[in-house]
Amino acid sequence: MLAHWIAARDIPAGGSTYILDDAGTWLGPVAEFGMQLRMRQPLCATVFVSARENGFLVRGSLRGSVFVPCSRCTEDSTIDIEQDFESFEPFPGTPEEGKEDPEVLDSMRDESVVRMSAGGPEIDLAALAWQELVLALPVKPLCDPECKGLCARCGASLNQGSCGCVQEDTDPRLAALRGLRVHR
Repeated sequence: MLAHWIAARDIPAGGSTYILDDAGTWLGPVAEFGMQLRMRQPLCATVFVSARENGFLVRGSLRGSVFVPCSRCTEDSTIDIEQDFESFEPFPGTPEEGKEDPEVLDSMRDESVVRMSAGGPEIDLAALAWQELVLALPVKPLCDPECKGLCARCGASLNQGSCGCVQEDTDPRLAALRGLRVHR
């Protein structure tokens, strides 16, 4: 994954704005995580970072457009990304309220976008922008709200019309009861 580390000492007192529009910021993790995502319009993250006493204050936006497979029919689904975000990223070893447990702190360090280096704390803006992209993607993307999906028998797209498979009106879970005869 492409990293874009910014040291706290390099951020002016009033904060600074960074633009992340390099395709490698997005395409590297897409390949690394095996995601089926293609760019429709380039993604661009605008991130304002301010170093505080015990962490980084981050505000930003993510804009662009991507293609992902529809969760019903696997055709391309266009997702327009317009994500605003704001977070506080604590320095490693800085307990947050309610998170003083050492095990919780260790797990936070593993997933954090902040690290301590010889020159002091640093934040990875590329990892932060990637997290925001993942959060902006829908759980079940659809090519169309009326997408009919695929036939469970032959796999044909039902958006193109009927596939010709014989559709049973009965619940397949009750198939064992089909031959049952009730006598009065």
